[in-house]
Amino acid sequence: MDGRRSAGVQRAAGSVVKPKALIAGATVAAFSAASPGDAGKAQAGLAELKRLGFLLAASVDRAPEGYFATSQKERSEELISALTDERVDGLVAVRGGYGSNYLLGDELAGRISRPKVIVGYSDLTSLQIFLWQRLGWVGFYGPMVASGFSGGSGAADGYDAESFWAAVGGAKERWSVALRGETLVGGEAQGRILGGCLTLVETTLGTPWELDTRDSILILEDRGMKPWQVDRALMHLHQAGKFAAVRGIVLGDFPECEAPMAGSPTVRDVCARILAPLKVPVVFGAPIGHTKRALLTIPLGIEARLSSESGGVLEFLEAAVVP
Repeated sequence: MDGRRSAGVQRAAGSVVKPKALIAGATVAAFSAASPGDAGKAQAGLAELKRLGFLLAASVDRAPEGYFATSQKERSEELISALTDERVDGLVAVRGGYGSNYLLGDELAGRISRPKVIVGYSDLTSLQIFLWQRLGWVGFYGPMVASGFSGGSGAADGYDAESFWAAVGGAKERWSVALRGETLVGGEAQGRILGGCLTLVETTLGTPWELDTRDSILILEDRGMKPWQVDRALMHLHQAGKFAAVRGIVLGDFPECEAPMAGSPTVRDVCARILAPLKVPVVFGAPIGHTKRALLTIPLGIEARLSSESGGVLEFLEAAVVP
């Protein structure tokens, strides 16, 4: 498919739908769209959300079903209930894993109307892209209950509190985050922040909600892949035209993606070889999504400016939420 087109029914051209800001005292619902979370980490993450001043919506304990948190029907009902319940102000995913793709389609899109802050990463990329392409909803690529919030503010395997509040709280119209990465290609660019987990971005290809990457600053990150698997995913996106009109790229840490033997290409090598010829700014190694560092919260769907020099800086040019 040509990267300058998108398949299927899409959001109205240019429409961006922002949720209401989350503030201390707001009620958030923890939801499981994919795999079950570790019970201990989930409890730690819920405690951290309470420490931040959030009220927690009541939840129902459900038995896992294979590698899913529970059945497709129950996961779908939980998500739709949280999105339609007027008492719930925002949603935070428990964890990623696998399974969000089962919840996508006309039933979800047809039963929800008012946008809400939905925070998560990894497998939640499927849901975030669906809601963006179909409804124009701004998403939030950030910490989850059992992966991020569970580690605490500023800690390894934790989350960055400053970027979280800047993204979901909307106190500032413009703000910036230091990406603390490495410059692969220098320069500056402005575009709409889109993307997420590399594998999940790739698997939107051919679906009615295939990600339209035109004029974007594209976020790509993942974990547990061999360098040649990252190579294959990037080449698939390239050959599908998804890099043809991007304006900049921000890459994650890619933990647990070491080269299989000394001297063989690394993920960094692969990214540099495939992406440098695009001649757009590229930063490698930002603490986004899967990372051992305190992960940043990145709003998806708003305009931003990327400077890839000196480790990279992402400046957001508008609020991701409304008052």
